Amino acid sequence: MKILFVHQNFPGQFLHLAPALAARGHDCRALTDAGNTRASPIPVWRYRHAAEKVDPAATRLGRNYTTMSDRGVTVARACLQLREREGYVPDVIFGHSGWGETLFLKEVWPEAKLLIYAEFYYRGRGADVGFDREFGPASFDQVMIAQGRTAHLGQALAHADKGVSPTFWQASTYPPALRSMIEVVFDGVNTDALAPDPTASLTLPDGKVLRAGDEVLTFVNRNLEPYRGYHIFMRALPQVLAARPDAQVVIIGGDEVSYGAAPKEGSWKEVFLNEVKDRLDLSRVHFLGKVPYPQFVSALQVSRVHAYLTYPFVLSWSMMEAMAAGCLVVGARVPPVEEVLRDGHNGRLVDFFDVEGWSRVLTECLADPAAQDRLRAQARRTVQERYDLTRVCLPKMVALVEGLGPKG
Repeated sequence: MKILFVHQNFPGQFLHLAPALAARGHDCRALTDAGNTRASPIPVWRYRHAAEKVDPAATRLGRNYTTMSDRGVTVARACLQLREREGYVPDVIFGHSGWGETLFLKEVWPEAKLLIYAEFYYRGRGADVGFDREFGPASFDQVMIAQGRTAHLGQALAHADKGVSPTFWQASTYPPALRSMIEVVFDGVNTDALAPDPTASLTLPDGKVLRAGDEVLTFVNRNLEPYRGYHIFMRALPQVLAARPDAQVVIIGGDEVSYGAAPKEGSWKEVFLNEVKDRLDLSRVHFLGKVPYPQFVSALQVSRVHAYLTYPFVLSWSMMEAMAAGCLVVGARVPPVEEVLRDGHNGRLVDFFDVEGWSRVLTECLADPAAQDRLRAQARRTVQERYDLTRVCLPKMVALVEGLGPKG
């Protein structure tokens, strides 16, 4: 088959799938933004999108759709050139719906099957919006804005042949009529590469070396921000470090904002560090920023306890990776986490906002690692049985894509 992947930051979620399909003899290509500098495992075409500035006063609730559909038009025109100049017609298109890129592809290639990566459908209530009252209850305007952000997501799936979501909870955010189009297949974790390693070590910026077996608490996210519970974690730390004088804390993540609003000044990292730094032994709190993947893996392999917090939102790959690496994961008791983590079975759960509870459970788990061996082993088994890349997820995804292709 001819398979076209569409993702403005390719390979993204298709990192393993695209080369796997190519290895099975399919002609795989990708279309991505010209500004994307990531290496690609398959041949790539690039489109150049010059986003026009949107006037919020004029577009109002339609500004998000305006932005996304403008990119969709750019992508469709690039695809029309591929059809007219090169005669390219894919059998299957697999694209991420988040940035509007797939909106008009059926107008270019009506004969192609279109598969949509349906990651999340925004809600005015019941998910991330208004969850954290510290930053104000959701006003009615915010509720309408959140629902307005779904216009391009609904259109993308309605005009597709099928969708795929990584978790059942993320699929459940879609309205019932669209949910029926979605298959649930997680992206997959390489549990051979992400495995416990008793010889693992992590060298910190100050030269200190942490090793597997040391008393290490980890916290990881793309960026340190409220959506991923950074503020709750930082507020829990003083009590943890006071109770555990040998504990070392490793925090991985950038200073930018991936989700939600930015602080009025500075970064969320500094805002919440400043709130508690007078009660912390900062010589034991290590901010590594964004790190290369091998260093991230080493951090998980030396970790005794891994804290994972999130609003009801997209589940982070890092939580699954931590479980595969043999960490004891203490997670926030919210639906996307509860789909994977069961308290007392393969990890621990704490109410997202319960700072005292976080301090207590993290301290307990750091203090008695042997008592948590069963949970760590079961966490790894959970990922191996349900979310393993090569044995579970990749075969399902390959079958899904190939099932859309020409029959016979």
